Amino acid sequence: MDRREYLKALAIGSLSAGTLLVGCDNKTDEKSTKAVKKDAKSEGYGRTEEEKERDAKLMEEKFFTEPEMATITVLSNIIIPADDRSGSASDAGVPDFIEFIVKDRPENQTPMRGGLRWLDIKSNKLFGKSFTEASKAQQIELVDMLAYPSKAAPENSQGVAFFNLMRNMTATGFFSSKMGIEDMEYKGNTPNAWDGVPDEVLKQYNLAYDEKTLAQCLKNEERGQMMTWDNYPAPRT
Repeated sequence: MDRREYLKALAIGSLSAGTLLVGCDNKTDEKSTKAVKKDAKSEGYGRTEEEKERDAKLMEEKFFTEPEMATITVLSNIIIPADDRSGSASDAGVPDFIEFIVKDRPENQTPMRGGLRWLDIKSNKLFGKSFTEASKAQQIELVDMLAYPSKAAPENSQGVAFFNLMRNMTATGFFSSKMGIEDMEYKGNTPNAWDGVPDEVLKQYNLAYDEKTLAQCLKNEERGQMMTWDNYPAPRT
């Protein structure tokens, strides 16, 4: 199983109502953050008024500091980097997703903040600099100490627990985003186009579409407009 398949399985096993309160946009700039806040208040958001108010309130709050968010961004991109299939975790808005989730589920706040602090202390001991200031090779070296629990040294157990949580959140955030869903090629309830019952079947049962239906609803080489699943009328005799 390759990296994306593993993370995909991890995300599917981790999805819950609490982690799917809001979909992540595929940008992390101020404009996209405002769009998410607007979505939380919109009628099509699928939330009660009380839930929408709560979500909007949480989105207005800040929990992580800028240096902490920078570390989360680097870590999430190490876990899911960009490749020829799709963008990176940060491209999918995962850091903003994690920021929201720790506010929505406060039990994650201490493990996340403590883990980020542990990571910087460990990086300073090893390399004399914080995790985000370390080189790419040094960052990967440190992550490799945490990413394989069965091989990790006992003194790194706190870091392993933090990285497990971080990896879980990253995979959940990515594969519940628009980019991640496209990465999985998940179609779900996407409405498709259909040009009606095939002519040979209609002829077999001595049925035909009337002129109005042909003109307004159906489309193929001989027929009129595109027809979708929710406006298809039954054939008439």
